[in-house]
Amino acid sequence: MSTEHICRQLEQIAEQLDDLAMTVLRDAVDQGATARPEEEKKLVRARRSVEKAISILG
Repeated sequence: MSTEHICRQLEQIAEQLDDLAMTVLRDAVDQGATARPEEEKKLVRARRSVEKAISILG
């Protein structure tokens, strides 16, 4: 397994985290929330961490 392969996998994970964060935000808006949900904040932090790992490996 190469670092390129791992970076591609991490890129896919970052996209999935982003998609999930958007879903959480949409659901919150639909339910009338006025603040960002904690779950969405965690997902964004996780995505940033994954992107940092991509940057380090790339």
